[in-house]
Amino acid sequence: MLYPILDTASNGGITINEPNSNVVGIVAASYFWRTFLENILPFGERGVVVVFNNTCNQTFTYEINGEKAKFLGSGDLHDIHFGYLNQTLTFEEIGLFSSLVGNYGGLPVDHEHCAYTVSCYPSQTMKDKHYTNNPTIFTIIACCIFIFTALVFMGYDKLVTMRQQKVMKAAIQSTAIVSSLFPAAIVDRMLAVPDDKKGGGGASMFQPTKTRLRTFLNDGEPSESSKPIADLFTDTTVLFADIAGFTAWSSVREPSQVFTLLETIYSAFDTIAARRGVFKVETIGDSYVAVTGLPDPRKDHAVCMVKFARDCRTQFNVLCSILESSLGPETGDLLLRIGIHSGPVTAGVLRGQKSRFQLFGDTVNTAARMESTGVVNKIQCSQATADLLTTFKKPHWLTPRDEMVEAKGKGMMSTFWVEPKSVAHSVTAGSTATRSNSIASGADAMDTTRISSQTERLLNWNIDVLERLLKKIVARRSAIGKEKNDRSTSIINWNRAHDKMVLNEVKEVIKLPEYNSKYNDIQNDDPDSIILDNKIRIQLREYVTAIAATYSDANPFHNFPHASHVAMSVAKLLSRIVGPDQDFESQQHLHDHTYGITSDPLTQFACVFSALIHDVDHSGVPNSQLVKEDTEVSRVYKGRSVAEQNSINISWNILIEPKYADLRKAICDSRQAEVRFRQLVVNAVCATDIMDKDLKTARNERWEKAFSTIKPAQPIPSNASRKSFGSSSPLQDRINRKATIVIEHIIQASDVSHTMQHWHIYIKWNERLFAEMYKAFIEGRAEKDPTDSWYKGEIGFFDFYIIPLATKLNECGVFGVSSDEYLNYAMMNRNEWEKKGEDVVESYVKKYKQIEHVVTPVVE
Repeated sequence: MLYPILDTASNGGITINEPNSNVVGIVAASYFWRTFLENILPFGERGVVVVFNNTCNQTFTYEINGEKAKFLGSGDLHDIHFGYLNQTLTFEEIGLFSSLVGNYGGLPVDHEHCAYTVSCYPSQTMKDKHYTNNPTIFTIIACCIFIFTALVFMGYDKLVTMRQQKVMKAAIQSTAIVSSLFPAAIVDRMLAVPDDKKGGGGASMFQPTKTRLRTFLNDGEPSESSKPIADLFTDTTVLFADIAGFTAWSSVREPSQVFTLLETIYSAFDTIAARRGVFKVETIGDSYVAVTGLPDPRKDHAVCMVKFARDCRTQFNVLCSILESSLGPETGDLLLRIGIHSGPVTAGVLRGQKSRFQLFGDTVNTAARMESTGVVNKIQCSQATADLLTTFKKPHWLTPRDEMVEAKGKGMMSTFWVEPKSVAHSVTAGSTATRSNSIASGADAMDTTRISSQTERLLNWNIDVLERLLKKIVARRSAIGKEKNDRSTSIINWNRAHDKMVLNEVKEVIKLPEYNSKYNDIQNDDPDSIILDNKIRIQLREYVTAIAATYSDANPFHNFPHASHVAMSVAKLLSRIVGPDQDFESQQHLHDHTYGITSDPLTQFACVFSALIHDVDHSGVPNSQLVKEDTEVSRVYKGRSVAEQNSINISWNILIEPKYADLRKAICDSRQAEVRFRQLVVNAVCATDIMDKDLKTARNERWEKAFSTIKPAQPIPSNASRKSFGSSSPLQDRINRKATIVIEHIIQASDVSHTMQHWHIYIKWNERLFAEMYKAFIEGRAEKDPTDSWYKGEIGFFDFYIIPLATKLNECGVFGVSSDEYLNYAMMNRNEWEKKGEDVVESYVKKYKQIEHVVTPVVE
């Protein structure tokens, strides 16, 4: 840098253009631009590029890194990518800026010759130093916090809503349950807050509905703050409805079937009650109690109740007929007995354990007497109810009962039969009424339409049971494929010749399939999930219908209803095997415990099939009579198990007809399965011949081998130890032996199951057997009048056959509570027969000796 020295400098400051001054000297100074750039940036800052440029075409580039500067070279060397960020100033502008801020800006510089400009640029180094993702990160964090906060509030709102919905649902359920148990007015009073707690000091007014209700109902002791809820209703009509024959019917059913019936019936009654404005009070077993006239009084309470009773009776008959196909024979024979009485009642909530709305008073007792003294399928009402019906111009509904009724605690009472005439009878109602009138009158002859209807219901039930078992067979087959060791690939020869002497085919041990874990996953599935081909279902129906046609309706006992009754008992015992009371660690243990019966639906099908055909073409007389008469069939079978062998051959010949090809294929898909199926049927049906001494001796010997009480059978080994045994090992032989014995005893017990069921069931079938034997006697096909030995014969039958047989069922250990049930009923029936048997026989004699030809007794 060159700077002039003027002669006038001693006079003070000078200007650049001073005409009177002369240059007397020049100051020359040299310095580096680097020095000018040092100590500008703080320590740690890097990458500022400075370009010095003058009008003399000189350009120098420096990079400032912290307190030091570095010469990069001549020329403009800044990164062109950052050119748009440059800042450029001249030296004059720099000096001017310094003077403006009060700083010394240095010596003035000539801007006319080689004027300098300074340009600053960022560099990649500076960018790397200062570029950061923090803003993005902070933005994301802020958004996440916002979203999280929003979700928290939304979740909290959802939880609050769910809690409110849960509380509301619980309140609705509680209210619905309470409303179903108590009238609306009673519910309001139970949930009402006492006056002394409505103020700010009481907390109960803020309690939930359930808490207030629970507090009221569970308050077993009288409380001054909570008075009992009870009222007197002067104008009411009470109804009692009872299912006649329910106790006997339920004794031969599974608990699930009993509850299916009750739930279906009571649900229908509840629907009718809601439509008619009738209040359901309670159900006690098979009794249904309802009332009209409370809590909302109504003048026509008697008329309303009679209509309700009529609708319930009609619906009951319809439902029972429908349910017979799923719940078994004689469900359609159940009938309703209804009693009605009108008068005042005291009604209220009796608090304490299991509180409920109850009725008290003489009206309730009288209504119960109307029911108990009534007749099945009829509506009996008292004089009080009859007077109310007359008042409402319904005297044509009433028919005075011929005899007066003696009611317990009431003496002799005049009652009426009520039959509303304002409803048009449907076909179903009409047929039901015809059926009930025949039963109520005690006529021996049965209506032809009823027989057809009953047979159709029995057919439907048998078909349903067999169809469900067929579905299990198909399911097992699809799960495990062809049976192990079954190398037969040819079509099964169902028509191959069999020895007419079926007894020759009886096996001491029938080989059942071993456990297969592949069946474990599907054996508990609903059989309805399997869809059978429609041809199979049609052929099954045709076959069962053909079997039913082989039974003679002239036989009071050995007929299709009896075969169905036996099949029902077999199905019940099988269900107890498949669904035992005891829990098992695995399906393998269950398989072993039940000797493989649970794992083979073909065995179960064969048992029910055998029950269905076991008395096919029965002549109504025992084998001994057929032998004595030297009938053709007795000669064919050489006088041994004549009826049983004949039933097997007839049923088998029907089954192998060409039109049942699809049905046969569904039952057995291999030669091995067909052989096992026939062996099971032969053994089971022949087991029903309890008079053949050789068969009886053989069965007893097999029982001793399998279930010896002297030398108990060894327990079945665990899975690990049994692997060493083959399929023909003594272990497997022992399992199959027990299975064979159990199957035979299932069919034996079921054939006489009526003796091990409710007393009414026993008497009904006992009467039918008596009728059949007496019929044979008067027709000259029996030497002795059964009347002479019937009483003592039954006692001996119980002592020497029924009770020992029931005991063996218990000893088998596979039937659960059913074995105890059968044994208990056998003991009770034996004791009851010992007390009442002589009177029962006398009633048989009076009934059947007055008629020339015996017909099938009517079920009462």
